[in-house]
Amino acid sequence: MSSVDDCTVLFRALPGHVTFSARERRTLTNFARSLAHRVLDRRFFTCLITGDSELRRLNRTFLAHDYPTDVLSFPTTDFSGSLGEIAISAHRAHAQSAAFGHSRLDEVRILMLHGVLHLAGMDHERDSGEMARAEERWRVVLDLPTALLARTLVSSAQSARDSSCASKKRSQP
Repeated sequence: MSSVDDCTVLFRALPGHVTFSARERRTLTNFARSLAHRVLDRRFFTCLITGDSELRRLNRTFLAHDYPTDVLSFPTTDFSGSLGEIAISAHRAHAQSAAFGHSRLDEVRILMLHGVLHLAGMDHERDSGEMARAEERWRVVLDLPTALLARTLVSSAQSARDSSCASKKRSQP
């Protein structure tokens, strides 16, 4: 029988400027187990924390997108008890944490939560906001900074507003 203790967080091919101490690695492993217990109803997953080059390779191989991204999820199709695997870019987590003003560990946790919700079957591209609402609820429960989808929605709204303002300025005499 599988358990949340079967959750694994792997650190591979990290960029030289991004390191994780033993304490940070334990913190992230414990967070993964907490997600498995609380969010995934005690089902486990594996999380790979790596660099942009590996995320780019995975994104190109499995989704035909030739660029790195912050997080990818790979749900399993077997009945092993595992929900699947998540890959997180340490490069992106490092940059995004600086951009959003919180710790790198918090950013990795935000990305891990996002990936876990995908493993649970949610898809923000097709679910009319269900995943964004779930991500926000869990963000509050887990005491995390602004969730990934909430940031994306705010950023999209700001871009649309800025674009609208720019086109209005161009059309004024």
